Amino acid sequence: MALPEGPGEQGIHPRLGPRLFTVTTALVVLVVLGAALSLVLTSGNLKFSVIGEYLFSPLMLAGVGTTLLITVVSLISSIVLGTALATMRMSKNVVLRTISAAYIWFFRGTPVLVQVIFWFNLALFLPRVGIGSWSVSTNSLVTPMNAALLAMSLNVSAFMCEVIRGGLISVDSGQTEAALSMGMRPGAALLRIILPQAVRVILPPAGNLAIDLLKATSLVYVIGTKEILGTVQSISSQNFHVIELLIVACIWYLALVTVASYFQGRLERRFGRGYVPQKAKRPASGSPAAEEVA
Repeated sequence: MALPEGPGEQGIHPRLGPRLFTVTTALVVLVVLGAALSLVLTSGNLKFSVIGEYLFSPLMLAGVGTTLLITVVSLISSIVLGTALATMRMSKNVVLRTISAAYIWFFRGTPVLVQVIFWFNLALFLPRVGIGSWSVSTNSLVTPMNAALLAMSLNVSAFMCEVIRGGLISVDSGQTEAALSMGMRPGAALLRIILPQAVRVILPPAGNLAIDLLKATSLVYVIGTKEILGTVQSISSQNFHVIELLIVACIWYLALVTVASYFQGRLERRFGRGYVPQKAKRPASGSPAAEEVA
C-alpha cells in the first residue's frame, strides 16, 4: 500500500513554492533596476546640473502653465460637449442619434496628431472665415494655441460622451419616471436627478481620461505650441542637452499626473461616500437554487 508523499519527499513545501517564487522575482526586479540606475549615474554623460538649472526656469514654468491651460480648457469643453452628445445619443430622435454617433465615429477613429495638424493647416483650403459681409483671416483666427485647444476639445469630447453615457445608463430608469411624474421637465430631471447619481460611475473613467489628456498635450508641440515638450525641444535645440531636458519634461509630467491622481482619488471617495455595494445573496439551504449550487 503506497503512502502519500510528504513535504520532504516532494522537495518543497506546497506553501513555500509560491512564496519563494515571489521573493525571487522581487529580487531579480530590484537587481535589474539597480543595474539600470547604476548605469545611468556612473555613465558620466548625464549632467545633473543642467536638470537642476532648467527644472524651475521661467521658460519651463511657462511651458507647464501652457500645458495646464490646454488641459483645463479642453477638459471643461469636452465635458460640456460630451454631455450634449451623450444626451443626443440617448435621444429618441433618429437624426440626433445619427449625428452623435457619426461624431464619435470620426473623432475616435482618427489619431489626435492628425487632428492637431489638420486644424493648424485649416487655412490651406479655407483662407477666410466670415458671416455675411464680415470675415477674418483663418491664419489669424486659428493660432497654434487655438488649434491645439480645438483639436484636444473635439477629440476628448468623443470619449467623454461615452463615459457620460455609461454613467447615465447606470442610473435606474425608474428615477427618470419618478421625476417626470412629479412634474419635472426632462432637462431638469437630467440635471437634478440623473446626473448627480451618475457622477459616481462617471468619475473614475473621466479622471483617467483627464490624465490621458494631460499627457496628450505633448503632441501639440509639432505645431509650435510651447507647452512642456515644446519648451524642452526649443531649449535643447540651442544647448544640445537633449536627454537632460527630456528628464526635466518627465519630472514635470510625473509631478502633474501624481497631483491629478491624488485629486481624482479624493473626488471618487467624496462622491462614493454613503454608497454600499450590494452583495449577492446566497440561496437558502434546502431551496432548489442551493441544491443546484451543491
